[in-house]
Amino acid sequence: MTYSFTISIARKAGLSDPEGTTTKKALNDLGFDGVTHVSYGRTISVDVTAATPQEARSNIEAMCEKLLANPVMETYTIEALA
Repeated sequence: MTYSFTISIARKAGLSDPEGTTTKKALNDLGFDGVTHVSYGRTISVDVTAATPQEARSNIEAMCEKLLANPVMETYTIEALA
């Protein structure tokens, strides 16, 4: 069976986010004075074939650890889609 997942990846707290800093400044320069924080991340959608939902999720976790996320600098969350 095929299972669908969404993986959200973000920088770990305390690490610099140059894209977020630049975007916050640009928004403030455009008059959006209420913007106090911007952070960038990415979202990845993956469909995987597996025998069970647990096997599919385990495969997704392994993909994140081995390729999709940098565990030194990033955190990730996995959401199973219906």
